[in-house]
Amino acid sequence: MGNLINKLLCMPENEGSSKNMAFVFIKPHAVTEATKKLVAEVLAAKGLTILEQGELTAEEIDKKRLIDQHYYAIASKATILKPAQLNVPADKFKAKFGDDWQVQLDAGKVLNASDACAKYGLSAEELGKVWDVASAKKLLVKFGGGFYCAKLTFGTKKKETAYVFNGFFMRMRNKFTAPGKRIHYYVVSWEAEKLSWKDFRGKLLGPTDPAKAPSGSLRAEIYSRWQELGLSRAPDVGDNGVHASASPFEGLCERMNWLATPTAKDPYGMYLLDKGITEATISAWSYDPQVLYLDGGQGSVWDVLEDLDSEPLCEKALALAQANSALPIP
Repeated sequence: MGNLINKLLCMPENEGSSKNMAFVFIKPHAVTEATKKLVAEVLAAKGLTILEQGELTAEEIDKKRLIDQHYYAIASKATILKPAQLNVPADKFKAKFGDDWQVQLDAGKVLNASDACAKYGLSAEELGKVWDVASAKKLLVKFGGGFYCAKLTFGTKKKETAYVFNGFFMRMRNKFTAPGKRIHYYVVSWEAEKLSWKDFRGKLLGPTDPAKAPSGSLRAEIYSRWQELGLSRAPDVGDNGVHASASPFEGLCERMNWLATPTAKDPYGMYLLDKGITEATISAWSYDPQVLYLDGGQGSVWDVLEDLDSEPLCEKALALAQANSALPIP
């Protein structure tokens, strides 16, 4: 993978690149030959170089948990980690539900979404409907970003209750892992001077709601031409046609996840390593942890790097790493 990208960039082996690089994919609901042609044409028209493209099937996405890593903040609570591994604020749990967190955990009454599906024999859609009922009844609490717990009732005759984390995620996951589903991806690069990352997302990609996307953007084109492109229905906020990385760092993380590209073989990964960002830091940040911001605040490392071009992002990443003691201060 890395060797192919290096050849396409005409770079010597093991030499990094400060070019903007993103990972773009057509979401499963929109993968048609016509959509693939449209996306490639728009990317080329805007001056982006397609370094590589291909497809990943539902079976591979499911087996390797690629979508779980992609939505890690949400998925980790739903499919990857067990409840005992989560940092649940016991006071908030009791304030919402009136039950003691540890007692419910010890009694086996707390499950992640995946285990809830297995225990009660539910499909992703069926669990989603049970979650919707609990949400409507306000039997749900938010512990943090992408971290929800709901008190769900299962069964019709012999009812049983359980506390479930991020039960809504299984429906999201199923859009990528149901038989026959797939994504079509593109690895793209371009000069920041010709297109800023902010404009790449705002003008080329378009906002989350495709109905509000500017004319000529990918999401607007897919939204307005969905029948012509062979889609079964019009795109919406959830199924908005296409995904693109929110920053060069996120693009690196996505190539590491979806394509199994090693950091030291990725052009932008090599650039960050050469500038002093350690591989350990890149690996830790690939899970989008909370970090101390330079202004004294705290939050998602991906959020604070969002929309920055490759070189200023590297500068900010170095400062953040030093502030968080991930790198020695010169």
